[in-house]
Amino acid sequence: MSPGAQGHLAMLAFSALVAGSFSLGALVANDISPTAFIALRFCCAAVLVGVYAVTSGAVTRKGFAAPWRYIILGGLFAIYFVLMFEGLKTARPVSAAAVFALVPLMAAGFAWVIIRQMLTPRMATALCIGGVGALWVIFRADVSALLAFDVGRGEAIYFVGCLCHAIYIPMVRLLNRGESAVMFTLGTLLAGAGLLLIYGWTDLRATNWAEWPILVWVTLFYTAVFATAFTVVLTQFATLRLPSAKVMAYTYLTPSWVIVWEIMLGNGAPGPLILIGVALTMLALWMLLRDEA
Repeated sequence: MSPGAQGHLAMLAFSALVAGSFSLGALVANDISPTAFIALRFCCAAVLVGVYAVTSGAVTRKGFAAPWRYIILGGLFAIYFVLMFEGLKTARPVSAAAVFALVPLMAAGFAWVIIRQMLTPRMATALCIGGVGALWVIFRADVSALLAFDVGRGEAIYFVGCLCHAIYIPMVRLLNRGESAVMFTLGTLLAGAGLLLIYGWTDLRATNWAEWPILVWVTLFYTAVFATAFTVVLTQFATLRLPSAKVMAYTYLTPSWVIVWEIMLGNGAPGPLILIGVALTMLALWMLLRDEA
């Protein structure tokens, strides 16, 4: 299998796994402190990846060189996750997933600024179509709300987090010095966990862990194992094999996956007008993948 195909498979798995965190996160966001929750999530994910990295021989002394790189990446990723849960306190899961679908367009812009990675005309067109589809969902298929830029508070908060995620993607390629995806992921998670423990120490001490509902612990397990440890590895694995815009193109699948999650959880499906925006994001993904030919 070619490196490009490996990258595409990694991001397909990424889109499926990350979608669950929107639906589960929305169910528990108002029961927890986002900072405390994400700090614990990063610590758990760092332990899991650390055990795998040590047993697989991926940890090297060279991998820990220039630790400032991990502080930058870990900080960007930590901000993204904290603001995601903060936004999910009021944003609907499908709407938040649509905000996430704006990341490819932003990542392409940052990739040009940071590493001078250029877009083909087809990729640029696809990203614009995907962005329009995402905005259609974010503004609830309401043209008047779009024209008035009447965006919800939760969506606005999460958008700031998505900016950090978009910067993170090209920064991985810029800062990687030949380390494996597992080694680079471990450094990122350790740095992110350390920053969150420092920043969120007050929230962590004030949290009554025994009073957390069982659903919060289920969400913590899912997000730490599948939506953090696995997805960080998958993202960094794919970023080293595909252009930044194509890596994040798979986020266009997220609203569709979230709809599946919402139906499975008994929350129903969005209206047909909302589905028009979802269809546009799917068209954007198809165009980006077709660009491979």
